[in-house]
Amino acid sequence: MPEESVRPLERGLAVLRALAVAEPGQLRAGDLVRATGLARSTVDRVVTTLGRLGYVRTRGQQLHLAPRLMELGNAYLAASGLTGEVAARTARLADELDESVSLAVPDGDGVRFVTQAARRRAMSVAFRIGDLLPPERCAPGALFADAWGEQEWAAWHARVAAVPAHEAYPALPPGPAPTAAPDLHARVARARETGWALDDQLIEPGLIAVAVPVRDTTGRVRYALSAVSHTSRYTAEALAEAMLPRLRAEAARLEGLSGPEPESEPEPGVPVTVKEEPGPGFLQSLARGLAVLRALGEARGEGLPLTALAAATGLPRATARRCLHTLEQAGYAAHDGRLFRPLPRVLELGHAALSRLTFAELAEPHLRELADRMHQSASVTVLDGTDIRYVARAATVRVMSVRITVGTRFPAYATAMGRVLLAGLPRQERERLLKAAPPRALTPRTPTDPVELARVLDRAAADGHATADQELEDGLRSVAVPVRDAAGQVVAALNIAQHAGTAPLSRTRDALLPALRATAAAIETDLHTAARFNEVRMS
Repeated sequence: MPEESVRPLERGLAVLRALAVAEPGQLRAGDLVRATGLARSTVDRVVTTLGRLGYVRTRGQQLHLAPRLMELGNAYLAASGLTGEVAARTARLADELDESVSLAVPDGDGVRFVTQAARRRAMSVAFRIGDLLPPERCAPGALFADAWGEQEWAAWHARVAAVPAHEAYPALPPGPAPTAAPDLHARVARARETGWALDDQLIEPGLIAVAVPVRDTTGRVRYALSAVSHTSRYTAEALAEAMLPRLRAEAARLEGLSGPEPESEPEPGVPVTVKEEPGPGFLQSLARGLAVLRALGEARGEGLPLTALAAATGLPRATARRCLHTLEQAGYAAHDGRLFRPLPRVLELGHAALSRLTFAELAEPHLRELADRMHQSASVTVLDGTDIRYVARAATVRVMSVRITVGTRFPAYATAMGRVLLAGLPRQERERLLKAAPPRALTPRTPTDPVELARVLDRAAADGHATADQELEDGLRSVAVPVRDAAGQVVAALNIAQHAGTAPLSRTRDALLPALRATAAAIETDLHTAARFNEVRMS
């Protein structure tokens, strides 16, 4: 008797796919009804459930994917053997070569990116982690197609004959291909002979790339490592000549690194176990299915048995099996008769859309919630030399309000956020910055004595917060807390600033700190999830 699918999980996956391909903020529940063919009541329950899980946010009638959704894609990336060190090495190689660098994996008869370190130029690569390309129009395709059997080649020929590539692969530029793709069979033979593959403007005019294989212990091509450039910088042949020695050396190092992530810990966020229904409109079956998908992140090597997945999620074996069957039917999981593992297609569930979020974009929804809750403007800054620089802000409209815009800079020593950021530095670096721009009095309250400032910063480090009471500007009071990355380093500061009024500073501090700390923790959760295998631009 065939296994029965979990219908709420199927519908939830359909809604996530529709959200993933929409322009940010351009989709409403009615649009999802048209895109998925589901009833409005069903869409509403799915959206409610995804919202409770932290995967979707609503802003008025608009729906937005939330960074926590990247937990699903991270589960695949972890199970695939990708590690934080592998992703970091890719970014460092891009800096060294001064060209965009990516890692890709095979996904059916397509090529899907799993890391992407793009150079910041006016003309730069726009592909994202999770984007899918046709093998005939990219360098990695020739490396992966070398492992195809008759069935894979037949499927590819059928797809090429039936559907234009730009229709089957949304990540491609719109419109017909710039040139006829060279015969993939010939490109595979050439790659087999040389050990590398070339893309000479197969995707769009001017774009060129060279790729080398990264193999696993069995000799199978696990990743393709690519350097991507433009014909304004190289010819295709010159790019290969310049990049191949370094790419090959890095591929050899990655072959030693690509494996199970040591001592991995569960990702922060929604617990894997989902046992209780938290209210009306919540689809427990959908939540359980997504919990199973997240649990597949521990499926290192060949995969996990059903008993381990049931134990990880707290679900009965029969329930976990039905979820796995549904995920397999949808193309997100596979099994060999005993072990289950996630497939690269998981990355299509919003990972590409979310992988390009900046830190400011991650923080902004949380700032709005904080400002609405406290009825005061909230801001996030980063340290920029001896100054703080505002990177995100949610302002409130009041008769008397603090008017600051993104990009504004202030001396770090005189602000609560600057003190939080300076306090997070090693002592020698902190002292160097203070010497580079000796403090000067901005108001009668501004501390300028190095010894006094050192005490202020030590106290901020010990207390986990800082204050500034009319030390930057008369009448302006601020309370700030740190925002930390996954390694515990202070990377930003969050504050609320308001008019000092007549209340003592201690009352203002005690009133603001709980909300500030809760908001900082929420920002950190999103940051840690988004940055696990992906570079999040801080400014």
